[in-house]
Amino acid sequence: MVDVNANSMSAATIQEVLRREQLHQPPLLEDAYGKVTSSIVRSIAAMTGEINELERTLSQGFEQHPSAKVILSLPGMGTVLGARVLGEFGDDPNRYCNAQSRKNYAGTSPVTKASGKSRVVLARHSRNRRLADALDRMAFCSLIASPGARRYYDEMRAREKSHQKAVRQLANRWVGILHTCLDRDCLYDEEIAWTIPKDIAA
Repeated sequence: MVDVNANSMSAATIQEVLRREQLHQPPLLEDAYGKVTSSIVRSIAAMTGEINELERTLSQGFEQHPSAKVILSLPGMGTVLGARVLGEFGDDPNRYCNAQSRKNYAGTSPVTKASGKSRVVLARHSRNRRLADALDRMAFCSLIASPGARRYYDEMRAREKSHQKAVRQLANRWVGILHTCLDRDCLYDEEIAWTIPKDIAA
């Protein structure tokens, strides 16, 4: 067994170490392992090709939709996530009367439960999990592309919210922003999105 610190070695050195004499299994067993590995590699290559073809088809169909440009203008919203979000929300312009109803459907808006003097804010458990997953991924990806999203996330973390809760609340904000953009048929604007009133985007 060779102890290799990859961080301090060049690619050529690593290759040289890996090509040194190693412990062997019986030839018959090594041949079997080799064939199994080759078969797995071919299967992965075939699946990768199919996935790429599906993504091309998805992209062609999604980008022809009238709302695609609006959806894709949001930071963190790529073609695959955008198509998932559009498919799960639907494209009926009259389906959601306001941002809050869209958030409720998405399951990103919290539920407040009160009993006596106690008041608890909880995440919704009954929700469209495919849509919630896409929105959470989009929110996480937006942390790099959107300074406003990053500030909002950092504020949540400063309030001792967990990473998961902070991302979920950020996703809730994004749903409100998305609704406004779709309702007004306008592309996302970073400066406007993070200064609009809280009853629209919060």
